[in-house]
Amino acid sequence: MVDMKINGGAGLAQSNLISKPEKADAAGSFDADLSEAISKVSEAAKQADSAVTELSTNGDVSKAIITMEKADMTWQLMVEARNKMLNAYEEVMRMQV
Repeated sequence: MVDMKINGGAGLAQSNLISKPEKADAAGSFDADLSEAISKVSEAAKQADSAVTELSTNGDVSKAIITMEKADMTWQLMVEARNKMLNAYEEVMRMQV
């Protein structure tokens, strides 16, 4: 068994391996990124709806299919990101203090 000396992480902070972000900036950035991602998913769904409407009036079939697949893929990505965030939250809640 190897004994390791832990000095509270002061060496990491001093060597610039870990930067200390401002709490307001980090939270605001996450909010902005999340809002932007949700708006992109919403925009993809709107484009798919308009492509289907255009298809009903003799529009391009391949364009409608591609647009619908893009919307589906963005939706799946958002669901997977949500699942990862929930898993991370559950893991943090299981940690013992």
